[in-house]
This record gives sequence, structure tokens and C-alpha cells, in this order.
Amino acid sequence: MNKIIVSTFLIIISITTAQAQYKLGIGARLNYGYGLSVKYKMNNKEAVEGILYSRWQGVNLTGLYEIHKAAFQTPNWRWYYGIGGHVGFWRDGKRYGNPWFDNNDNHTVIGADGILGLEYTFREIPLNLSLDWKPAINLIGYQGVWLDDVAVTARIAIK
Repeated sequence: MNKIIVSTFLIIISITTAQAQYKLGIGARLNYGYGLSVKYKMNNKEAVEGILYSRWQGVNLTGLYEIHKAAFQTPNWRWYYGIGGHVGFWRDGKRYGNPWFDNNDNHTVIGADGILGLEYTFREIPLNLSLDWKPAINLIGYQGVWLDDVAVTARIAIK
């Protein structure tokens, strides 16, 4: 019980000391699957983001380089765009709900990604929310263009 009280107290303290800008953001990315997003801001204009998510009984690992710019003339809103790459592993095609694979083989893919998004970082609490579109093209393995990746991400913003 004491651990719960101490943990709650530390969370409340961290929430009250949050600022609109952050150095590291860790959180959940929700789209067709679910995943983990880790964004590290190298400075006020550049960031790198790693995304690990599950889809069709497989996993996809994406790395992105992003450019951030002010939006709506406020420091809380930022829009961003960037490029990167991914590697993915899926198994058993249609049996696990993947409508594009017409066989029951395992698939490994390597490809390129883009990203375009808008984020809001709360000043009062350590929370960063973003909405983005991440088109991708598989170059090696099961080839194809993927334009359906729109996601909402919620990250804990660490100063």
C-alpha cells in the first residue's frame, strides 16, 4: 500500500512540473494494431522516432527522422514530417486476418516510410498527443505500397 501512495505522489509531482516541450516521449501508438512509440528530440527542430507495432500476427519495426515546425503560432502545437525505414515479419497470411497475403507463408519485408503529423504537448501534464499518417513501401520481400497507416499516439513527455 505504501508503494502505491509513494508512486502516486511521484506521478503527481512529475505532472505539475511538466512543460510544453520535451526531450523524450514514450507511449502507445494506436492504429490497425497497437504499438510502442519512442521519440527523442535532438533539438527543437529535429527528432528521431522508433515505432514497434503488431499487425496480422506479426511485428513491424520502424525508424524515422523527423523535422518539427511550430503550428498555430503556439509552442504547444507542432507539425512534423520525415522519412525512414522499416523491417517487418508476418506469418500465415489469410489465416491470421491479413487480406493482402493469399497464401499461408511467413513474410519478411524491408521498406521505406514517410510520416506527416501534428502533435500537441500539454503544458500542465507530461503528455504528448499526436495524429499522423505514415505511408510505406515494401522494397524487399512482399512488395507493395501501404497508404492506410493513420495513427493516434499518446506519449509520456519526459523533459
